[in-house]
Amino acid sequence: MPIRLLKIIITASVGILVFIVGLNNILDYSTNFDFVKHILSMDMYPEGPFQSRAVLSASLHHLCYMFIIFVECAGSGLTLYGAKRLWNARHLVSKSFNQSKSQALLGMGSLFTLYLLGFMAIGGEWFQMWRDGIYNAQEPVFRFIVCIGIAILIVNQPDE
Repeated sequence: MPIRLLKIIITASVGILVFIVGLNNILDYSTNFDFVKHILSMDMYPEGPFQSRAVLSASLHHLCYMFIIFVECAGSGLTLYGAKRLWNARHLVSKSFNQSKSQALLGMGSLFTLYLLGFMAIGGEWFQMWRDGIYNAQEPVFRFIVCIGIAILIVNQPDE
């Protein structure tokens, strides 16, 4: 039973963390929009051979940022729903508890993908975020990837 409670708490913690991130992005839209705009525009460091990748359309900047917020809100909502399902299944047999993990894992998986693919691969490498002294968010994003990845590994362990 203690390991099940740990899995529930870890799942809820990931959901709450990213829910707060998504909420902050909505309530203070301009702060992180500025980050997205500069990363996509590739305008904060000297021109180089990858400058042709820059996205200069303000509409696309907003669209990308809204997509990030959507994935954060939907992923955290699914993760929190998964935590509720785990809570409801905490006294059930192992097979039922294991089956109740799907929403939590789907939610955390979508968040893991957002930060790994969206921020590290696309933002960090395609748009060369690592070159930007002010807007290089690779370290904080890496913390999200590690925390969510560890949570996925723990929650995904089968209960016997």
